[in-house]
Amino acid sequence: MTWLPLSLILLSGLAHALWNLLLKRSRNQEIFAWLLLVAQVVLFAPLAVFLLSTGGIQNQGWWFILGTSLIHVLYFLFLSRSYIYTDLSLAYPIARGIGPALIPIVGVSVLDEKITLLAVLGIMAIIGGIFIAYWWGQILIIARDPLKLLKDPGVKYALLTGITITAYSVWDKIGISYVAPMLYMYLLSLGAALGLAPYILFRHRYKAVKEELQFNAVKVFGAGILAFFAYVAVLEALRRSNVSYVAPAREIGIVFSVLLSAIVLKESLSVGRIIGAVAITLGVFLIALG
Repeated sequence: MTWLPLSLILLSGLAHALWNLLLKRSRNQEIFAWLLLVAQVVLFAPLAVFLLSTGGIQNQGWWFILGTSLIHVLYFLFLSRSYIYTDLSLAYPIARGIGPALIPIVGVSVLDEKITLLAVLGIMAIIGGIFIAYWWGQILIIARDPLKLLKDPGVKYALLTGITITAYSVWDKIGISYVAPMLYMYLLSLGAALGLAPYILFRHRYKAVKEELQFNAVKVFGAGILAFFAYVAVLEALRRSNVSYVAPAREIGIVFSVLLSAIVLKESLSVGRIIGAVAITLGVFLIALG
């Protein structure tokens, strides 16, 4: 991986951690996450009109826009369900760890990508770091009866979340060859916002949505801007490097999240979080060398 994709991934990871920090401090995280999509649609509409008028989209590109919108809707629904049925500390590493494990396999078998030994070691370090950061102190308990996890409905939704992460990462890698990354991101946000609207309005009602916007309007628009450019940076990195490298390296966002949680939220840094963050950082370094 060259310095430019790596720089884009690092910037994306920081932006991702920042908007997730705003999400954590919201009143209702599901509503806030949907509102930031709506904010993106409003804020970047002029840019989308300009890009459509100057470059347009190849016919195949519309199928990729439709596909990524549907996959992201499923991602949101599966992730929110996993958090409803089980603890975040249990669901999150499964949801985030499955992608880096599966994506290189799909990248090699479907996209004919090549992966070096150093990169393989880096990917393994990142996956291990994710689970150490969140499962430290529970690993031995879980290892004694791993099948017990599958009986937890939240874990099943976390697994599905990981599969959707794999799906949209590979799908978007191909899709941006037909659509410019910024326009791709805008239409993705538009499709996901429209697709999730019935769920949000039925589950939470208009009054709750209005209250969240009134209470957190500035944070919603700030998070929308950060989230938009975070994924645009990922898409630009995908144009320049293997999805097998980019997707696992994106987990550097966890390191930034750990640091921000300690600095801003004054959360204590556990041994597991420190070791996990170091392992993820080392993994990204090895991928960069690979």
